[in-house]
Amino acid sequence: MTTPDFIALAELIKLWGRELGFQQVGIADIDVAEHSAYLQQWLTQHYHGEMSYMLNHANLRSQPEQLVPGTLRVISARMDYLPVETQMVGVLQNPEQAYVSRYALGRDYHKLIRRRLQQLATRIQQHIGEFGYRAFVDSAPVLERALAEKAGLGWIGKNTMLINKRAGSWFFLGELFTDLPLPTDIKAEFHCGTCTACLQVCPTDAFVGPNLLDARKCISYLTIELKTAIAPELRPLMGNRVFGCDDCQLCCPWNKFSAATLEQDFSPRHNLDRAQLVELFLWSEADFIHNTEGSAIRRTGYESWLRNLAVALGNAPSTVEVVSALQSRAEHESALVREHVAWALEQHQALPLAEQN
Repeated sequence: MTTPDFIALAELIKLWGRELGFQQVGIADIDVAEHSAYLQQWLTQHYHGEMSYMLNHANLRSQPEQLVPGTLRVISARMDYLPVETQMVGVLQNPEQAYVSRYALGRDYHKLIRRRLQQLATRIQQHIGEFGYRAFVDSAPVLERALAEKAGLGWIGKNTMLINKRAGSWFFLGELFTDLPLPTDIKAEFHCGTCTACLQVCPTDAFVGPNLLDARKCISYLTIELKTAIAPELRPLMGNRVFGCDDCQLCCPWNKFSAATLEQDFSPRHNLDRAQLVELFLWSEADFIHNTEGSAIRRTGYESWLRNLAVALGNAPSTVEVVSALQSRAEHESALVREHVAWALEQHQALPLAEQN
């Protein structure tokens, strides 16, 4: 077989990526030493909280060629996920509704993007023959934002999100590690300027400084990654956010350039873009399992789901429906749920039904 024209192949890969539904594809080398040093400092400060997986195999994040031997390049791709006409600010301003991070409203993105990456790899293989590759979608020790920045897909903003000059930050990332010596793209330049809107808007003041997030105070961490009790002093600051938080994206000026997704799988399911807190809190475990099938929300688990909703109900207006819903879970079998329900009832100066009798 003749040696491939890698310059031409790189252009074909980007074309095929767009045909498969990615909005942009770029190519990076595997030198992430600068970001690896930053990661180590972040871990040393214990900003990762209980996310032990961030600490485990940190060396693999720093050395992609050890994660996948033979890797020379990373093909990085992004896909928009913001649903059409989804309510965001309106839901945040309605304390009786539940705010679910926009990325989690539809089907879980992992399988969809991994499938598209596999299709991209198949096209490459059909064009040049067998080659080494492995696909990743937020599922392994990969510094995906650092690699995407090197691939020209955007810059890592002060809110630690990847921001694209023409598309904002409402997009997913996926990677193909490959042994193909493809030409690399130009690293994206930093365009946050003097703006600090994201640092100031954070409800829990989780940013230590620009590009430095203390995950232990981040609402996304608290509602998804944390499996124990949420610190009482943080609970009132969480408002009605029950799964994730988008505040640092909502305020970003670059997101005025965001485009709605064309992927039907990312459309809201079960009215989660405008659901009532009480309605979600009264889901049985069977309801939760059924309604989160194929959803990223499943990751938090039913117990943490109730914990999060109890906090949000504690922050909601005192109504008969809210207090009654909380009282119905006051004797829940989970100590974690009981603790947060008790706290919520205290906010409404209400007693559990068992204590009223």
